[in-house]
Amino acid sequence: MDNNENQPPRRVRMRGPGMRGNPGEKAKNFKSAIKRLFSELKAQKVLVIFSIILAIGSAVISILAPDRLSVLTDEISEGLVINKDNLEKVMELTKNNAIKNSVLSDTEIDGQKISAEDQYKCIEIMIELGQNPDENDLYSKLDELPESIQNIIKPSMDMDAVKRIAFMLFIMYLFSALLSFVQGLCMTDVANKFAKSLRSRISVKINKLPLRYFDLHSIGDILSRVTNDVDTIAQSMNQSLGMLATSITLFIGSIIMMFYTNWILALTAIGASIIGFIGMFSILSKSQKYFVARQEELGKLNGHIEEIYSGLNVVKVYNGKKESDKKFDELNKKVCEANRKSQFLSGLMQPLMGFIGNFGYVAVCIVGALLTMNDIITFGVIIAFITYVRLFTNPLSQIAQSMTSLQSTAAASERVFEFLDEKEMNSQEEITKFLDKDLVKGEIEFENVVFQYDNNDKPTIKNFSAIAKPGQKVAIVGPTGAGKTTMVNLLMKFYDIDSGDIRIDGVSTKDLKRENIHSLFTMVLQDTWLFEGTIRENIVYNREGIADEQILEACKEVGISHFIKTLPKGLDSVLGENDSISAGQRQLLTIARGMIENSPFLILDEATSNVDTRTEKLVQDAMDKLTRGKTSFIIAHRLSTIKNADLILVMKEGNIVEQGNHEELMKQNGSYAELYNSQFEL
Repeated sequence: MDNNENQPPRRVRMRGPGMRGNPGEKAKNFKSAIKRLFSELKAQKVLVIFSIILAIGSAVISILAPDRLSVLTDEISEGLVINKDNLEKVMELTKNNAIKNSVLSDTEIDGQKISAEDQYKCIEIMIELGQNPDENDLYSKLDELPESIQNIIKPSMDMDAVKRIAFMLFIMYLFSALLSFVQGLCMTDVANKFAKSLRSRISVKINKLPLRYFDLHSIGDILSRVTNDVDTIAQSMNQSLGMLATSITLFIGSIIMMFYTNWILALTAIGASIIGFIGMFSILSKSQKYFVARQEELGKLNGHIEEIYSGLNVVKVYNGKKESDKKFDELNKKVCEANRKSQFLSGLMQPLMGFIGNFGYVAVCIVGALLTMNDIITFGVIIAFITYVRLFTNPLSQIAQSMTSLQSTAAASERVFEFLDEKEMNSQEEITKFLDKDLVKGEIEFENVVFQYDNNDKPTIKNFSAIAKPGQKVAIVGPTGAGKTTMVNLLMKFYDIDSGDIRIDGVSTKDLKRENIHSLFTMVLQDTWLFEGTIRENIVYNREGIADEQILEACKEVGISHFIKTLPKGLDSVLGENDSISAGQRQLLTIARGMIENSPFLILDEATSNVDTRTEKLVQDAMDKLTRGKTSFIIAHRLSTIKNADLILVMKEGNIVEQGNHEELMKQNGSYAELYNSQFEL
């Protein structure tokens, strides 16, 4: 279409190949964005709550498991050492017997009968070991003790208790994993259904938005909202929501359990971890600026690459390779430097997290050993605390990761919901009038039409009035920015006029639905549009009952039939992005598409701009046949193509300054004659 200088400047956003939205982008209002996001999850509300409950349940089980692990450890450790209590009982009974009776007598401990002879043997060995023997000395003499005494003091493990606790731990960890697995499935289902719902709503919304919305937003920005932003929301919900609930539960629960188990070790573990986290957050605060710089520099580099590759022919023609390479090297160096700094600092995170965990383990082991030596805690408590240290440190990094992800999600959801909340075209529910295209006579009247684009200081169309009679070929000409294409957009009701009226066969377009108006027109635009499909599908697009004979006849009329015959499969040949089809051939295919449309009105907007002079003559002849019996509007800069028009409207600054046929306007020697003659000046 004509690039109207009066239209508001489109918002251009340079994006390199494969570039996505800035991952560090934050929401304008995080709280309201998250609130809106969860309010949109009403349909999946039950499943989301159920998933969060499962995540919390899995975390709670993981928190309780170390306590059972502590009991199991103590049970096993007790079964690996000599029963000193029974040994002391033997020595005490033996001593008491000797004092009372002067001579030792048989006795019984824990159901085991111990003879006087065995008692004498035990006393001899204990005298040999001396006072306060250590465990190694006892173990070395264990086999020399009488069998009756060995039976009550030798290491003995309660296997039934060990099996019972081990089975309980297995069930707890299995159930925790099962809950986590089900929670993952639930959130995946929620994320996919919500993303599907958003895409469906966007698909419906995009057809309800006025054309002025697309004037103010670049195509790349709109596509980014539909694809990248929706994917960001889905991925974050799938990964971060459950992780956040689990991490918070693990973090709080592990602190409670640590203090419940032993407050001294709890303070030790938390204190050791805090030292590491202070260093981690210090690095994070300093590295953030390098991540932002990396994204900015990467965007500049990709923007430069996109510009150079899209205009490569111009760069080569003007010998700009050296300068473009120099700029590329500068931008690439900045990206490399920002990458080096950001990656170096981010690379410290993993070792630092490992250091925090290991430092916590060491502190717990040292303090735990001291407490164990003083019989304040058992060895099993140390094992439990090592697990608690892991449960305490890991969630903090996961919470930080989840919050970062939620920031991106909030920003993405804001952009998506901004799109969904955009003002739609006026409702057409109350419109009841309908024009049957088979019964339309073909008269169009413009009466004092006024239109102004958003953010423009003055109207683009000012009191435009004209009448196109049935079957007339009306050409609209004028300098760039005169409002030619705008008039066509108003006629097609792509925009609503500010004042005045446009009538088709006496019926105001305000009283007709857009779909009804669109069905009355065939449009062939300057910008060709072909989708990936067969030639037949591209020409027949959105119409039924079109025979191959009609398609071939249309192709013959526009001079594209020879090209189709050279293709291996003819009309069944598939057109792809990489197919070597010239711009002129693409234009001819779109013209053929327009020729088989049986509509009372025809709009040609620079339809022959991409074809050569010889092809233009063929197309012009085809257009003469196409326009018979139809009211046609032709926008053209090459005035030679509209010399045979019944009515030529010369526009300037949004209004008609001259009108008449070619001969009449040339005789006036005004604006039209000046435009026409300028094409032949050297």
